[in-house]
Amino acid sequence: MDIRHLTGHIGYHEGWDLQRSTHESVRTEDQADTVFFLEHVSVYTAGARTHRDEYPTDGTEVIKVDRGGKITWHGPGQIVAYPILKLAKPFDVVEYVRTLEQAVMDVCAAFGVETMRVEGRSGVWVAADSPDVPDARRERKVCAIGARVAKGVTMHGLALNCDSDLAAFEHIVPCGIDDADVTSLTAELGRRVTVDDVRPHLEAALVEHLAPLLARTPAPTTAPTTAPSAASSDPVSATA
Repeated sequence: MDIRHLTGHIGYHEGWDLQRSTHESVRTEDQADTVFFLEHVSVYTAGARTHRDEYPTDGTEVIKVDRGGKITWHGPGQIVAYPILKLAKPFDVVEYVRTLEQAVMDVCAAFGVETMRVEGRSGVWVAADSPDVPDARRERKVCAIGARVAKGVTMHGLALNCDSDLAAFEHIVPCGIDDADVTSLTAELGRRVTVDDVRPHLEAALVEHLAPLLARTPAPTTAPTTAPSAASSDPVSATA
């Protein structure tokens, strides 16, 4: 896999264009399977199933995207991973999402945060506190996952909150879920955990867990930590 760490805060449209151009190159095998790691400029994005009443109440712009899931926030302090991978046939989208979840769960465990899956909901979660605990907290999501598979190649991916400002989630109904909350590694541990702290752990976990799903045998390499130019391309038209 070609591992690319993009520096700075990347505009969402720039990252999306980069995904689409890379998707086409991976699909035609002109380029190796690629995983981008980055932080976005603060932005709200909405999958196809998002309802208008889940949008920000203050009229903030929302970018509609061609991934699964509903509305979420991306921004500084949150590490985003976009795997652009050719999956082995027959591929199973649910298995792919579960694989992303497991990689993130391993990372959280390495930092001492116990996580879980929630039936019927994607992403990685922290269990609710016992009702006997003062100020008991509800179930809360530490990592959102929204993926797309088009022509056998993946797009979009995951967003793991490290030390992001969780106030950004207060203006939306995150992922369309109003009976749970959002958290971060920093909030759970009571000490700061940065994107740079998490980055090498997430890279290693994704390479390990995704390798068995690939159509091609990966030979892990790491590209320089500079962002390649994001050439625009038309969105892929088929989903699976």
